[in-house]
Amino acid sequence: MDKLLTITPSPHIKQGDSVNKIMYSVIFALAPALVWSFFIFGLSAVVVTLTSVVSCVVIEWLIQKYVMNVEPSVKDGSAILTGILLAMNVPAGLPLWIMIIGAIVAIGVGKMSFGGLGHNPFNPALVGRVFLLISFPVQMTTWPNVTKQVVDATSEATPLALVKEGVNSGSTVPEIMQQLPNYNELLLGNFSGSLGEMSAALLLLGMVYMLIRKVITWHIPVTIIATVFVFTGILYLVDPMQYADPLFHLLSGGLMLGAIYMATDMVSSPMAKKGQIIYALGIGLITVSIRIWGAYPEGISFAILIMNAFTPLINNYVKPKRFGEKKNG
Repeated sequence: MDKLLTITPSPHIKQGDSVNKIMYSVIFALAPALVWSFFIFGLSAVVVTLTSVVSCVVIEWLIQKYVMNVEPSVKDGSAILTGILLAMNVPAGLPLWIMIIGAIVAIGVGKMSFGGLGHNPFNPALVGRVFLLISFPVQMTTWPNVTKQVVDATSEATPLALVKEGVNSGSTVPEIMQQLPNYNELLLGNFSGSLGEMSAALLLLGMVYMLIRKVITWHIPVTIIATVFVFTGILYLVDPMQYADPLFHLLSGGLMLGAIYMATDMVSSPMAKKGQIIYALGIGLITVSIRIWGAYPEGISFAILIMNAFTPLINNYVKPKRFGEKKNG
């Protein structure tokens, strides 16, 4: 036998997708919202983003080249995407040395310590973001005043933080809402927050693009958004004086960024559609629980990481029955 055939596991039908194509498609979908954040916050947002991206790419290259002794794969775009997502989860004007630490944790701990792309159980950018939030809470919650388009000592609280602080101090939600941006401003992005909180409309536009290109399916983002809407809607109907309406929750904070671009990470989310819906329901419920009753005004990052940890269990629960397998009993 001069020629040997190598038999590999199914599936044997290939599509035109590749890691590069998927990663750069997500980057392209994120571009409008990212550019808008540059316009809102100015040069400081550009510097933070470039620092994050370059740090992630360099750290991944160094680890693969000198620690793992494999050919670096930074051209696949995954490190670039991690850098962009990490930057979109922090405030403009974050000290650059903190941004570099976040990149080290995101790539070194969240990704490469598990073997690299395809092996990481948690979303790397969220690992970096949560580490920074816990380690540097003051810097990570110092939001620049967007009306100045520069980062200086002046800072504001985010809408979610203002509602949480106001309710805890005894004010009613209708009283607090009078001081907050209206829904048009929340939709377009004209308030304090991280780079990725600036425009729900542009993030949704990116979701439409990815759905059309079949980069993602609707199951995770739509289920998360619907769960948050229903849960907060019930609370609002029970006591509108203490709980904000569901539209406010959808347009505030990092919900859209997390639901569309981070919870849908193919590596750390369930494979089956049923599993994705269970996963997304958990994220929505945990997000609202943290927002309403937790110590932090925002909970999407923690919710995604918690459900990332449940992904193997969910995959096991919803896995299809093997062909020919007998039913129990």
